[in-house]
Amino acid sequence: MSVDITMDERMKSGQKLRAAVLLLPLLVCGVGAQAREGVEVGPQSSLSRLVPADQVEQMAAQQYVKLASQARAQNALLPDNHPQVIRVRAIARRLIPYTLEWNKRAAQWRWEVNVLQSKEINAFCMPGGKIAFYTGILDQLKLNDDEVAMIMGHEMAHALREHAREQMGKSAATGLGASLLSSLLGLGSTGDMVLNAGRSLLTLSFGRKDETEGDLVGMELAARAGYDPRAGLTLWKKMGEASKGAPPQFLSTHPASTTRIQDIQASLPKVMPLYQRAEKPAQRFDQAR
Repeated sequence: MSVDITMDERMKSGQKLRAAVLLLPLLVCGVGAQAREGVEVGPQSSLSRLVPADQVEQMAAQQYVKLASQARAQNALLPDNHPQVIRVRAIARRLIPYTLEWNKRAAQWRWEVNVLQSKEINAFCMPGGKIAFYTGILDQLKLNDDEVAMIMGHEMAHALREHAREQMGKSAATGLGASLLSSLLGLGSTGDMVLNAGRSLLTLSFGRKDETEGDLVGMELAARAGYDPRAGLTLWKKMGEASKGAPPQFLSTHPASTTRIQDIQASLPKVMPLYQRAEKPAQRFDQAR
């Protein structure tokens, strides 16, 4: 049975008058406000706006329910009291409060986290916060909690940055023509054509830019939640080892490379201070096993 992960809203307090006064000389001099702490990935693609977000999230929810139902019928949906289910849901609860900064819609999402019994090395987060981990990725790679948090943050980032919606927008722009785009908002027959392009959200493959965003945003989410972002290096080394022979499903849509590890290494200085200041998990599931 799935469990909704409640958003623990952490609203930042307003800036104090004294801080504003101290910043005023800098603003007058043209230095500007202090840069945001953490990673930088730029704005989301405007193509995502061509398809209504609520429709994409509704489609994802329907596909997620179908997947869970099929797994349950095959006795492949792990129960709520299974140690791996408890583990991934606990990690998700720590990451979720930090998602709102990346996508305000996340405050409305009904987060769900499930674990499927399968040898596949795979995990995903569909639009609207629908997360699934396969036992293959947890057991075969012998992931510690930090590595699980890195994968979860990466997959959450795809949903937060609305990469699936962007792909559907690209389909609208290239497959239908500019003269038909306006009809998407009405979700008539043209809109149905576009949504059909994303009817299998489970099998979407993302480009290099999306994967880089996933790595960077995922690193920051994990670091703020108290998980060591350096685990990204060991994680992708394990993925590289797992890719020898028949590539796992996870790598078929998440290409790994030495460049990827180098990108993570280069961005560590931006997120390590966040991790060092963060409250660490009270319980380590990897140490309890």
